[in-house]
Amino acid sequence: MSTEEYVRVAEVGEIPDGRLKLVDVRGERLAVANASGTFHAFSDECTHDGGPLSEGELEGELVTCPWHFSRFNIRTGEIVDSPAEEVIVVYEVKVEDGAVYVGGAKGPGQHPPV
Repeated sequence: MSTEEYVRVAEVGEIPDGRLKLVDVRGERLAVANASGTFHAFSDECTHDGGPLSEGELEGELVTCPWHFSRFNIRTGEIVDSPAEEVIVVYEVKVEDGAVYVGGAKGPGQHPPV
């Protein structure tokens, strides 16, 4: 994926370790997480009832939805704990010159157009 296909969403220092930030990438609400210095981006909407994952709790690579406590792996999108029954979409992320960039969907959920 070329640099032009990525969107700058934050400075590295804006998202401390263990924290989440809500961002807009081409009209899509995404959450960006800092898990021990590695940044991950994923759909902000819980697949159970649409809860805002960016307002959830981050523990390592797991995010917990604040509404009904579904848990997802932010690296893979896979469900760790129900009641969610569908995975979340995860996105390409890169860090360059102290900034965090988000690219296209990399799976496993349904991929919105980029």
